[in-house]
Amino acid sequence: MGKLLRERNQAEKLVFVSGNFNILHPGHQRLLKFAADCGEKLIVGVNNDQSEGAHIPEDLRLEGVRAISWVDEAFIIQGSLDQVILSLQPDVVVKGKEHEQNLNIEESIVSSYGGKLVFSSGETRFTSLDLIRNEFLEADFSSIKLPEKYLKRHEFSHTDLLESLTKIANVPALVIGDIILDEYISCEPLGMSQEDPTIVVSPLSNQVFLGGAGIVAAHAKGLGAKVTFLSVVGSDPTSKKLEELLEEYGVDSQLFTDESRPTTLKQRFRADSKTLLRVNHLKQHDIPKEIQEQIYSYIEEHIKELKLLIFSDFNYGCLPQTLVDQISKLCLDHDVMMVADSQSSSQIGDISRFHNMNLITPTEREARLAVKDSNSGLVVLAEKLRTISKAENVLLTLGREGVLVQSKSEDNFGLKTDKVPAMNTSPKDNAGAGDSLLTCCSLVMAAGVDIWQAAYLGSVAAACQVGRIGNKPLSLNELVKEITNS
Repeated sequence: MGKLLRERNQAEKLVFVSGNFNILHPGHQRLLKFAADCGEKLIVGVNNDQSEGAHIPEDLRLEGVRAISWVDEAFIIQGSLDQVILSLQPDVVVKGKEHEQNLNIEESIVSSYGGKLVFSSGETRFTSLDLIRNEFLEADFSSIKLPEKYLKRHEFSHTDLLESLTKIANVPALVIGDIILDEYISCEPLGMSQEDPTIVVSPLSNQVFLGGAGIVAAHAKGLGAKVTFLSVVGSDPTSKKLEELLEEYGVDSQLFTDESRPTTLKQRFRADSKTLLRVNHLKQHDIPKEIQEQIYSYIEEHIKELKLLIFSDFNYGCLPQTLVDQISKLCLDHDVMMVADSQSSSQIGDISRFHNMNLITPTEREARLAVKDSNSGLVVLAEKLRTISKAENVLLTLGREGVLVQSKSEDNFGLKTDKVPAMNTSPKDNAGAGDSLLTCCSLVMAAGVDIWQAAYLGSVAAACQVGRIGNKPLSLNELVKEITNS
């Protein structure tokens, strides 16, 4: 730090951030990007190994912070934080939004010399410049890259991963949720209408895919599980097509017919590898009470055969709260592992309504909607959701930023939080990422694998899935190939 004081240009607006930085996840990147925008030079103080909550050796934590492009200087804090701030006298000290209501010793110190203490967890809409640079600068014949540092942190190898995948075989699982037929209509772009500002296309071909909770069941089957699928359809040609696809993929399914709704159909109109428009044909009211009773009776009859139950909720009425609560209690009484995903893209959902799950896998937006919090950093957000929903583990999916793992249990080094980077650098279609992550992660956990390794394998599955257009069931061989060849 002495060198920083000697070289400091007094005309520069100096910004200071401090912390443990055990695992550099997207929440840290957002905070540091915000801090960098507050001034002209960003200095980061990394707490030494004697600090509370410091689990990773200080030299490794310092190296990670220095690798972030927005950080101008970083050092290990020796002595007290107030002494460091008084010596540096930064114009702005930035802390995470979660500290705003706490007692902050920095506040009086910063005020004493005319500085400013700012609280922010960065912007929700965030794109990592480092990810963009890697995409342009790194040449690789495969778009899937498996991060090795995560494996070393949690002390498992590629051999361990392959062994864990073999444990999925014949895991008895039941998937329940909304089934969807996804139709991709490939079009030729013709130009702009001269009559009104409308894009004009001509359809060339169409393909249909099993979607919604149906693809979760198909993924489970493809990975080797013994899976049963329950859902609700209408009485129409769309339901017949879905039955054909489920049979083609070898999924044992029980589809209950609701005459009051059509089978959910989503049409995507695409041109030049881009989706121009999506049209949804659906009804979103709750399924009738008599169908709820039929579904519950089926699960009650087969509960002793199950090891895992997956709620795959698209919020189209298949999983009313009463039915979810009844099934959850049944699973708790019979020690059946439960996981849940509740999607809120164009619809309204609440992942926190699924209580006592072993795992939930929301997006950041879904998590913020559930806890009604648009400000907190990612770790605080994930822990809030985990606590409210009484979940054992949360995988907060962050798109191109990867997955944040928040667990009730500590790993061997005392960590409850980690980040798995996104593994596919050139995804073709992100639509099925969450479903494949949920399925693979759940199955290996049900087979006895811990959350840290399960999250990694789930991310491998997602990387394989987004490398192609449309939802197609994963196969165990695909995952084995990627792990073996890396």
